[in-house]
Amino acid sequence: MRRLHDLETPVVLVDLGVLDRNIARMAESARSRSVRLRPHAKTHKVLEIGRRQVEAGAAGLSVAKTSEAEVFAEAGFDDLFVAYPVVGADKARRLLALAERLRRLAVGVDSVEGAATLAGVFREANRVLDVMLKVDVGLQRVGVLPERARETAGRLADLPGLRLRGIFTHAGQGYHEERPEGVTAVARHEGSTMAAVADELRRAGIAVEEVSVGSTPTARAAMAQPGVTECRPGNYVYHDGSQVALGTCAREDCALTVLATVVSVPAPDRAVVDAGSKTLSSDPLRPRPGGYGQIDGRRSRIQRLSEEHGVIDVEGGDTFRVGERVRILPNHACVVSNLHDRLFGVRDEAVEAEWRVDARGRVF
Repeated sequence: MRRLHDLETPVVLVDLGVLDRNIARMAESARSRSVRLRPHAKTHKVLEIGRRQVEAGAAGLSVAKTSEAEVFAEAGFDDLFVAYPVVGADKARRLLALAERLRRLAVGVDSVEGAATLAGVFREANRVLDVMLKVDVGLQRVGVLPERARETAGRLADLPGLRLRGIFTHAGQGYHEERPEGVTAVARHEGSTMAAVADELRRAGIAVEEVSVGSTPTARAAMAQPGVTECRPGNYVYHDGSQVALGTCAREDCALTVLATVVSVPAPDRAVVDAGSKTLSSDPLRPRPGGYGQIDGRRSRIQRLSEEHGVIDVEGGDTFRVGERVRILPNHACVVSNLHDRLFGVRDEAVEAEWRVDARGRVF
């Protein structure tokens, strides 16, 4: 069996014990609230991890793009939700091919104009595509405002070739909250707003089967709100530096790290590792900026990145030496996974698995 010292750096490591514990905990949180769990696979893009999630009780998977759905469908996953406003007849034709192979498929929409580009293809094929209406509960990215949901949903329900299955949202604004109480308040607003929108649609005679919420920081509190039927967290499988800073988890709950080598110590207050923006990403720490990665066992953080260099500002009491290997907790694990062709599952110093990041680069 390979050991950590056999791996060339930089390389992504996943602690298998922590990974499985994270998967089991979120599955139990959903079960205890009688909510379906549909994890967002864009976090890991790895078939084996998706299988672990389904085996633990997930109803199916969420993905971000049609191409991600194609990868997971090819591997035998049969219940997928493309949680993104899909637009265009070209993508509709690919969705039609997917629908022939899947037991259950749905896609996100947030406009009648976008949905109509899908409806025509399915109508001509005498097929029906399930869609979910995206509702904006405060992130101000995509989605209709809650007060416009009834009008839009009514028009969607009238489009031949489509069936409105329900509504979904993502309360990403929780990542900007500096205290756990603030994250909880966002989560409660997320769940209660979605339940209220669903009630309004039903009163208007529009069927709503699914009320789906998302986001790892808000997941547990949001899915505890009456009326929520589904939850789509993604980052929880790995967690990362931002989740620790938000109070979502502790450091020991973080499964993904980057193993890197110190390649230069040009000054007492500076060291450089072989992991730059092409390895760690340049995503900032949330909710407050704080470098680009925490060095395990040290106070020092990576404070500057270029493509292949991670520059550590050495804190008082820390020392580094050329050739030393360090493990880095990244700010945002989802992006790190997409930057690498493969990752390694480890327990302590033993390398137990090597997984391809199967849906890496599937952004279309």
